[in-house]
Amino acid sequence: MIRLAVFDCDGTLADSQANICVAAERAFADAGLTPPPRDAIRRIVGLSLVEAMRVLLPGGDHMIHERLAAEYKAAFHDLRTSGALAEEPLFDGIVDVLDRLRSNGWVLGVATGKSDRGLAHILTEHGIADRFATLQTADRHPSKPSPAMLTAAMAEVGASAEDSVMIGDTSFDMAMAKAAGVRAVGVAWGYHGADELIAAGADVVATEVAALPGLLAA
Repeated sequence: MIRLAVFDCDGTLADSQANICVAAERAFADAGLTPPPRDAIRRIVGLSLVEAMRVLLPGGDHMIHERLAAEYKAAFHDLRTSGALAEEPLFDGIVDVLDRLRSNGWVLGVATGKSDRGLAHILTEHGIADRFATLQTADRHPSKPSPAMLTAAMAEVGASAEDSVMIGDTSFDMAMAKAAGVRAVGVAWGYHGADELIAAGADVVATEVAALPGLLAA
């Protein structure tokens, strides 16, 4: 039996909100639009870019959403190449939890709205890329809450839905888990509140990082 634990990235493994907010603000400004408030930007973390822009600009058409997504990518690239990216720290205790889960026999994966390049950068920056057996990103899948990322992760490592779990900080992660038929574990240190996670289908919500191994074993 293969037990698979799939983590979201932004808001679950790492606190990436500063760079996401700056890139989104620049994208709107470069498109000649008023940037949305940061509270609104934080709430779309986890969605694929075009879908995120649709949520942030619900009155726009598909062409402007695609343009905003392209402007966001360009802004993030400029931040990275200019050395202006803010630190994207891992949440305290995450590395220990990853290592404890692996020692307990879990296979680990990531399912994120980030691009392949963005995910590779953050995992490499923190020296944790080798912990994960499967990496699923927005470059190859429809946006959460589609179950596509989890379906692909399970197929790649040979795990069943009954033996898999999705760990994330947003209602999008919980809805994706339910759509894929896997257990949904919310985390309270990210960008959506515990009540929202439960409403979206979370089976349980971890209030601290160190509690995750115990919750997965339950």
